[in-house]
Amino acid sequence: MDLPLWLALIVVGGLGIKLIRPPWWLVAVILLGGYLLADSVLAPLIDNTLSK
Repeated sequence: MDLPLWLALIVVGGLGIKLIRPPWWLVAVILLGGYLLADSVLAPLIDNTLSK
C-alpha cells in the first residue's frame, strides 16, 4: 500500500493529539519550528543526519 507522507503525518498527528492531549500552543510551536528549521541553513545538516 502506497500512502502519501502528508496523509500519514496527518493521521499520526491527529492520533497523537487525541491520545496524548498536548496543549495547542505546544503543537503550534512544534509545527512552526519544524517549518522554519526546514527552510534554514541547518536543513542540509539535519537531512544528512537523518539519512544515515
